[in-house]
Order: sequence, then C-alpha cells, then structure tokens
Amino acid sequence: MARDIQLKDRWERLMVILSQRFAEGETLELDAVIYLVGVQELGQIHRSFKKDEKVNLMHIAICRLLEPFGFYRFDYFDDDGWPHYEILEELPPLKAGEQSVLMKEAIVQYFVEKQLID
Repeated sequence: MARDIQLKDRWERLMVILSQRFAEGETLELDAVIYLVGVQELGQIHRSFKKDEKVNLMHIAICRLLEPFGFYRFDYFDDDGWPHYEILEELPPLKAGEQSVLMKEAIVQYFVEKQLID
C-alpha cells in the first residue's frame, strides 16, 4: 500500500512539473507524457514530426520505459539516429487499469533516473 501512495505522490508531482513546462498548466494525458519521453530519447527536440513518426516516438518511449522491467533491450541506432529495441519478453495480458499503473510506474522511474523528481 505504501508503494501505491508513493507512486501516486510522485506521479502527481511529475504531472505538475511536466504540465507547467509543456502544457501551460493543463494536465497532460498519459499518452502525451509517453510522447515526450519518445522525443527526449530520440534527442531531436526542436523539429516537427509527421504522424507516422509520432507513432514511432511513442513506440520508442514504451520500449525505453519498459526496458528496466526486462521486456525490451536497446539494440542499435539507425542511420537517422532512431533507437531500435528488441523484445526480450512479451508483455503479459493486462487490464486497462493495470496497463496504466505499469506505465505510470515506468514513467516515474524514468524521471527519477533523469533526476527531475526524487
């Protein structure tokens, strides 16, 4: 239970920080945060992305976020600088709420590693 409280607290603090920086105070959706992680991981922050690139950014983010959980491993950067991951273990079937908790936990861990939150 204490772990759930800590996750909730960290998530709320993270949302305040990210929402102020990227959404003029409007609360960001989970998908928007995943997209931001993808842009961060690609490192091409000051450019526009096409629709298919945005989908790929989300994929990069999910792979990177779930890498510490043992689901993916970084493989290589392609000639355009896009990271590629290999699947190590298939994700177990999760209910929507469980998926959300897993992603929030992974996002919080990512931003703790990046020292945006403690």
